[in-house]
Amino acid sequence: MPLYTFLEQYDFSGKTIIPFTTHGGSGFSRTIQTIEELQPNATVVEEGLSISRNSVPEAQSEVVSWVSGLNLNA
Repeated sequence: MPLYTFLEQYDFSGKTIIPFTTHGGSGFSRTIQTIEELQPNATVVEEGLSISRNSVPEAQSEVVSWVSGLNLNA
C-alpha cells in the first residue's frame, strides 16, 4: 500500500517504471497492472523481476542478468 500511495501522489508521465520485488509467495500479484492504472502516462516495464524470499541469497546472477537486459543508459 505505501507504493500505491506514493504513485498516487507523484506524476511519472513520460518516465519509465521498472518494477522489482522480493516476496513470500505472491510475486507481483496484480501490482504491475495497478502501477499502470495509477500512472497511465508512464511506461511500465511488464517484465519486472520477482524473486522469492527463499531465493534471495542465490539471486545475484539473476539480478545482474535482468539488469543487463534492461539496456539502461548510464
